[in-house]
Amino acid sequence: MNWGHKILVVYGVFVAGMSFLAFKATQQNTELVTEDYYGKELVYQKKIDAVKRTSMLSAAVNITCNNHEVAVVFPVDFSLKTITGDVVLYCPSDAKKDKQQAFTVTGGGVNMPVPPGNHGVQYVQVSWVADGLSYYAEQKINL
Repeated sequence: MNWGHKILVVYGVFVAGMSFLAFKATQQNTELVTEDYYGKELVYQKKIDAVKRTSMLSAAVNITCNNHEVAVVFPVDFSLKTITGDVVLYCPSDAKKDKQQAFTVTGGGVNMPVPPGNHGVQYVQVSWVADGLSYYAEQKINL
């Protein structure tokens, strides 16, 4: 094989490789983190205030998980208060695996079942309101 054929083979491999990369790039999932990201960005200061309020509690929110459920236990600051809020199981790699559950409890905590097939890194996002004040806690988990 002379040098002209070798250059042609290298060029052919390069074109095939670039074509393969272009094909794989078009197959990549490019969904947004949230559908209404702009609206959520406008109210982000409220989330910052809720996180700050949560950090000033006497104890942290206890978030535990196993393969079947996520358990959220609120601090004793809320033992006699009615709490309303949402627990979100957020999967950053696939929006189809996200799950949200609204709750209303008096003290204690809340349990959220984990759907089958939800494996990998996820975030448990808990936002709640008690006595007219909003709170927010988030924890990274690996199912």
